[in-house]
Amino acid sequence: MASGTGRFAGRRVVLGVTGSIAAYKAVGLLRALVQEGAEVSVVMTESAKRFVTPLTFEVLSKRPVASDLFAAHEEMLHLTLAEQAEVVVIAPATAHALAKCALGLADDLLSTLVLAAGCPVVVAPAMDGGMWDHPAVQAHVATLRARSVTVVEPEEGPLASGRVGTGRLAQEDRILSAIEERLHIRRDWAGQRVLVSAGPTHEPLDAVRFISNRSTGKMGYAVAEAARQRGADVVLVTGPTSLPAPAGVECVQVSTAEEMAKALSLRFAWCTVLIMAAAVADFRPRHPSSSKLKKSGKARLVLELDPTEDILATLAKRARHQVLVGFAAETTSLRSHAEAKLKAKGLDLIVANNVSAAGSGFGSDTNAATLIDRDGRVIELNLMPKRAVADRILDAVHALPRVARLPAASSAEASSPKSAPRSVSPASQG
Repeated sequence: MASGTGRFAGRRVVLGVTGSIAAYKAVGLLRALVQEGAEVSVVMTESAKRFVTPLTFEVLSKRPVASDLFAAHEEMLHLTLAEQAEVVVIAPATAHALAKCALGLADDLLSTLVLAAGCPVVVAPAMDGGMWDHPAVQAHVATLRARSVTVVEPEEGPLASGRVGTGRLAQEDRILSAIEERLHIRRDWAGQRVLVSAGPTHEPLDAVRFISNRSTGKMGYAVAEAARQRGADVVLVTGPTSLPAPAGVECVQVSTAEEMAKALSLRFAWCTVLIMAAAVADFRPRHPSSSKLKKSGKARLVLELDPTEDILATLAKRARHQVLVGFAAETTSLRSHAEAKLKAKGLDLIVANNVSAAGSGFGSDTNAATLIDRDGRVIELNLMPKRAVADRILDAVHALPRVARLPAASSAEASSPKSAPRSVSPASQG
């Protein structure tokens, strides 16, 4: 394929290669990128050069390979390459490289470049033994995903050690597809004003205890991030989580169901789409104590609970132009319970998932769901990363007939919900 044509024609890619025995596969990835028209600059770590010589990459890319942060100091390559790149791809990415990216360490050209880059980042890990499943590696992967880094998971098969396990570099076409997705970010939600709720609520029992649930907010945060990246103006009303606020999203922190209801009510008139992903407590203590309750021998504590407000049902009664999306976290009779909630609350779409199923419960990085719209259309989503689920949810909402008739936001309207004071900060409560 001639240069100047292909799916990556003229797109500027930085390909980072780290010290894995799979480094030789980066040669094929580079060849494919160049054949598809990309302008590729290769950055190698010192350990990567022990597996493949820089000359191989220089011949294919027709550019010098960069590797020494200090030798390149006069050119400031860690800044110039970062500024020029439209996407940074690290393939293969070792466990050590993942750790450095997640922790923000910068002791060589590649890791420094990643910190300076304002473009999308794609990493394709490769490692041996049981390293991929190690809690530290998984924690670093979760951190990277929370920062919108695309992680192309390794595949299962024979490894260099002779073992069979998960750790083989992903197939070239999977990596190319991930790059293509990040380079062709859709803007199909431009002009929409999206109000998202996420996380649990904490209903105080006394000064130190509260009633809550196992929600971590990951699904709601993924929806907010996806909507923002697809062009929407997004406000995220979040219960207590440990997640960083998605870039470009106005984040409003609340604690109780009552606080969440007030925050959403204040901003409801501003939005065109409400996506209610929060796991709001159904009950709260009737008489919370302002001080810590003490044990008194073997005396029982009788706890009286009152139902909290059904926030989505309340807002649905006020809806005029807004599209309403609800979530149904169930453990039995998934579809029937979801359909009943969809009808009772007058929703446009409901996202139902079995939180007792492996890989799709609270706290997991993946989810499987059933999407049901008000016209009875059903979409089954198999287990996939929550960020991918978020995009599928947005696709389903975007396909609703009502969405095409939503009013477009003026630039003044879109900048901030005028009906509420702004509160921009990361959701970092414990």
